[in-house]
Amino acid sequence: MSPPASPLPNIKAADAWRVVRILLPHLWPRNAVELRLRVVAAGVLLVLAKLVNVNAPLLYKYAVDSLSDQRAQIVAVPILLLVAYGVSRVAAQAFGEMRDAIFAKVAQRAVRSLALSTFQHMHKLALRFHLERRTGGLSRVIERGTQSMDFLINFMTFNIIPTILEILLVAGIMWYLYDWRFAAVTMAAIAGYIVFTVKLSEWRTSLVRRMNESDTEANAKAIDSLLNYETVKYFGNERHEAARFDVARKAYEKAAVKSRVSLSLLNVGQGFIISVGLVIVMAMAGQGVISGKMTIGDFVAVNAFLIQLYQPLNFLGFVYREIRTGLVNMEKMFGLLEADIEVADKPGAPTLAPGPGAVRFEHVDFHYEANRQILHDVTLSVPAGHTVAIVGPSGAGKSTVSRILYRFYDVAGGGVSIDGQDIRDVTQASLRAAIGIVPQDTVLFNDTIYYNICYGRPEASREEIEAAAKLARIHDFIACLPEGYDTMVGERGLKLSGGEKQRVAIARTILKDPRILLFDEATSALDTRTEQEIAQSLREVSRGRTTIVIAHRLSTVVDADEIVVLVEGRVAERGTHPALMAKNGVYADMWRRQAEAAEEALAELPEAPSLRSQGRLRAGD
Repeated sequence: MSPPASPLPNIKAADAWRVVRILLPHLWPRNAVELRLRVVAAGVLLVLAKLVNVNAPLLYKYAVDSLSDQRAQIVAVPILLLVAYGVSRVAAQAFGEMRDAIFAKVAQRAVRSLALSTFQHMHKLALRFHLERRTGGLSRVIERGTQSMDFLINFMTFNIIPTILEILLVAGIMWYLYDWRFAAVTMAAIAGYIVFTVKLSEWRTSLVRRMNESDTEANAKAIDSLLNYETVKYFGNERHEAARFDVARKAYEKAAVKSRVSLSLLNVGQGFIISVGLVIVMAMAGQGVISGKMTIGDFVAVNAFLIQLYQPLNFLGFVYREIRTGLVNMEKMFGLLEADIEVADKPGAPTLAPGPGAVRFEHVDFHYEANRQILHDVTLSVPAGHTVAIVGPSGAGKSTVSRILYRFYDVAGGGVSIDGQDIRDVTQASLRAAIGIVPQDTVLFNDTIYYNICYGRPEASREEIEAAAKLARIHDFIACLPEGYDTMVGERGLKLSGGEKQRVAIARTILKDPRILLFDEATSALDTRTEQEIAQSLREVSRGRTTIVIAHRLSTVVDADEIVVLVEGRVAERGTHPALMAKNGVYADMWRRQAEAAEEALAELPEAPSLRSQGRLRAGD
């Protein structure tokens, strides 16, 4: 009977048609003559397979009739008919397998095309979309949608359509050869089977709908927990995480058990309807044999026709549920495809023209949410080749500046330009190619050190990659590793220290060779010694380039050409370090507080007096 149940969510006819409408162009792709020929060939083979299949019971009938004729028993006719019957069975299977083989490339190309479109679209969506989504749940939606495409294409094409065709052919043959009543009873049994299956499956919807939701929730919790493995360990919350995961799995377990019980009821009902239809038709055929209107061969043929028809119907409940589920999964994935691209290139937007890299923010207003403004009338300029630092307390809007410059978000008012070109008027690809960033939280791919450095410019040669590593002062460290540049860095780079990850990030940015450098609190998470070493590397890298430094520790920006102080999203002060100290305003107050905090921290260390006596203490460290 039917295989185990799958979730059966609700989906409207309009949504189903939308999914099919999106899918069809991928099955009949433009400018792909080979794929279209494959579709036609698969259709021809499908029809041939069913024509041969419905003729097999007729050959069986003639063989049985010839065997019942004593004159025919001594000749080769029965043997030839039986051989023809066997050949027809093999031919039907062969046509079906050839159809599957020919159509496989079309189906897989459609799946690949849609999956690629979805993946590319995910990268086009704004940062806001990804911050509001659970990565685990999002990946699950894409995974299910992709799997459902493959299932839907194959079952719709090679199960539903062939079964409908075979039902019509068998009903027509039985009407033509025997009596319209045979066709009527057969169609009535099939109709009853279909109605019962659909109605009961709809009833089961409430029992199984939660399975997908629970599975998605459990998967999202698992991925979130594993991505934050260290945090879980820090707080010893393994049992807490396991309990959260188990809550979702318990809901899935409960729904799955009820689903299996109701599936048994469905299977029994399906078997009953099939048996009733089979008994009635066979009784009619037996009566026809007794009355002399039908032969024994006819009796056998009718039985063969019905069994041949009911076999694919046994999977109707399963196929119906899976098609419904597939439509829902694909509808959810296509919903991602239709998600609004908040930040998009203008039609025909040019690339960012070459230039020295002068950056200007002019009267910029920005908010993540309409009722919570982050930046207020911010104006600042970074002349080409100069270094400008942006400092301020937490929540002042410093990192928002980097996100706006990269155009992860568009400003609500004012404008941002590079070399006089508004960044909203050029392509995002060319804009981001002109900027290199070393962020505070450097996240590396779970791949080799070589791959992570090479990510700055994938086409770079090994010599260029090693040269970038040397400039970032990490080549010697890599060379000492047993596997060198082929060393795996682990999930999110967890096998490397904070300083090592930052150096990889610097090397990656050096390899990119941008005209503008952006250091977003690149050393704030490091210890003082490592910070000073990284800061020296950053100074060497930024020499002669337009550089924006977003910093919390003021000691790292004393050499900047200009320091801009942000307070609550507004420019409070600007100037060089000496000028701001002389002004004795917000910046000077921040400097003193950081110096006092450093003094207090250092006083707790045994070597603090010697450090102070050697003059090694620096304000803000």
